[in-house]
Amino acid sequence: MTAVYYALGVLIFVVAILASIGLHELGHMIPAKKFGGKVTQYFIGFGPTVWSRQVGETEYGVKAIPLGGYVKIVGMLPPDAAHLADEVTVDAQGNRVVKVRKSNTGMFTQLISDARAAEWETIRPEDEDRLFYKMPWWKKVVVMAGGPTVNLLIAFFIFLGIFSIYGTRTDEADAGRPVLETVSTCVLPYAEADRDCVAGDPRSPAVEAGLRPGDTITSFNGTPVSSWDDLRALIQGNDAGKAVIGYERDGRALTGTTSTTVEARPTSLTSETLHQVGFLGVAPTSHTVVTKGGPIYTLDQMGTMTVDTVKALGTLPVKVWGVAEAIVGVRDRAIDSPVSIVGGGRMAGETVSHQSFPVAEKAVYLLALIAGFNFFIGMFNFVPLLPLDGGHIAGALFEAIRRGFARLRRRPDPGYVDVAKLLPIAYVVASAFLVMGVVLIVGDLVVPLHIPA
Repeated sequence: MTAVYYALGVLIFVVAILASIGLHELGHMIPAKKFGGKVTQYFIGFGPTVWSRQVGETEYGVKAIPLGGYVKIVGMLPPDAAHLADEVTVDAQGNRVVKVRKSNTGMFTQLISDARAAEWETIRPEDEDRLFYKMPWWKKVVVMAGGPTVNLLIAFFIFLGIFSIYGTRTDEADAGRPVLETVSTCVLPYAEADRDCVAGDPRSPAVEAGLRPGDTITSFNGTPVSSWDDLRALIQGNDAGKAVIGYERDGRALTGTTSTTVEARPTSLTSETLHQVGFLGVAPTSHTVVTKGGPIYTLDQMGTMTVDTVKALGTLPVKVWGVAEAIVGVRDRAIDSPVSIVGGGRMAGETVSHQSFPVAEKAVYLLALIAGFNFFIGMFNFVPLLPLDGGHIAGALFEAIRRGFARLRRRPDPGYVDVAKLLPIAYVVASAFLVMGVVLIVGDLVVPLHIPA
């Protein structure tokens, strides 16, 4: 039965992500058609076509590799007036025929020429006024921003439901001097914190000091302790290592001596950044604080997520490199490393099949996982680099600024921005994304992350 629940969790996640991809592409297609553009293809997936159907001028379908989707909007690349204007003819069937001169100026120039030719082979004379590159800049922005905006809206409404009904839950230490709820028997690397101690693992400093669950910490190296925050700061700042711990057990005052191990750990319950700090191996008794909120609270939380996501995007290549090192066994995989859709499916399966999780928590975790992926997809696509949507948005905004300056200075209209000239950069960026995607998928198969037990 566990295997069935696991498969169900994976299926729910995959279907939800594919639905999100489909809605993302609708976010492009609907405004493109609304503005008079011609959309010839709407596909979910890449690779060989599994199924398709022609409806009007648009072919709708599904492809074999469910790792994305696309819509084909006619006229994304403008012609190169210097090389193509006198090379365009119309055949007997009314199709536009483009003869591309072979470039002798380099590989990238030839790639650009080939891309223009492929684009213009599908354009008919009656499409002249429906070409995407001829749209006003603001319409281009609406069309290209429509996809990632849909993903952000999906994330917003899912998070809104979670925050308003279930709320966010955090564990806070009970007030007063820390009463120990758990005492670790060994020291584990933070990335392996969810596994049990085994023979050969070093004993924890807390065990060396003689601490047990139920003990109350009263002092640390002679400094009185009045709260868990006091104790945590003293432990983490104990670079010297030696620690004399005062505590009470059954009304008796006792003292234990140990050496706090310096480990890579987060400095707070909400931080994911690891620092070299002192480690004792204890946790206090605590209570769960539930915080609920509506749209404003959700937007505030998503604002924090935005800052974290921008930071994560800036360090993405470094973290993917860390996953590559984990694949070959050079290091353990970091608990905060990125995951692919494969890793997300694995986590969804583990969540649904986990026997100790209440049904409500399973549903919330699964929804949060889907919302998190949508949020990242939306933010990622706004990165101003081709071939991402943000690259086209940046081109349209640059076109508006350039034309605006020309009008202010009473100069001739500089015309449309030629995004084809940026195709070499797009190929490099796409190749980098492909490599990172493959590394993450392999990492999720070889050294996967797991949900906390």
